[in-house]
Amino acid sequence: MLMSGIDPYAYMQQVSMQIHKLKSRSDIGTALDELEYLFEVIPPEMQDSAEQLITMLRKKLANAS
Repeated sequence: MLMSGIDPYAYMQQVSMQIHKLKSRSDIGTALDELEYLFEVIPPEMQDSAEQLITMLRKKLANAS
């Protein structure tokens, strides 16, 4: 899971830049779990962006084999 002190801006940017590389259900699920955890602790002004990434990951997971 995520360690305390992580930069939420940097993590969300990393996920958004790497999302196309996530192919396995395991990798997608891990990114989704971490982002959902992060969502609980990020400032409200970041939640819209996080929700967009979460939605994208959920769709990707639903379509993954």
